[in-house]
Amino acid sequence: MSKNIMVGMADLNIGRAPDILTTVGLGSCIGLTLYDPVTKVGGLVHYMLPDSKAVSNNSNIAKFADTGVQELLKRVTMAGANRGRLVAKIAGGAKMFAVTQESNIGSVGERNSFAAKQLLHQLNIRLIAEDTGLNFGRTVELHCDTGDFYIKAVKKPVKII
Repeated sequence: MSKNIMVGMADLNIGRAPDILTTVGLGSCIGLTLYDPVTKVGGLVHYMLPDSKAVSNNSNIAKFADTGVQELLKRVTMAGANRGRLVAKIAGGAKMFAVTQESNIGSVGERNSFAAKQLLHQLNIRLIAEDTGLNFGRTVELHCDTGDFYIKAVKKPVKII
């Protein structure tokens, strides 16, 4: 029987088939999944900022791309995922607020998305699908039985990547 495992903001968790990992409220945040299609072990991190070194209060590792993705990788491999088979998918990174050009706030979604791609490249994990950018929030679900990543947004059809 499948469990629906909720992943909060600045949080991460893992599951295995037939579990479903869900996070809500992805605006400029990124929902990044790591998934092994053979063992059907998957993980989801909902991070808010690209770099823990840029912030003094950085004790929550899931809040940042650099530390959250590393921790997620550690947990999925400890749960039986084979690092060489892992694939990644990302969603979020929206530009949620209209801001002036001088402001860094408007580009946080873009920087979050870039950080995910950079980290995955450094870790040699293939990014096989993404639904990022634009100006709307998303709720996402990783279905560990198939690896499908469901993206839901208000007044938009469900997208599966």
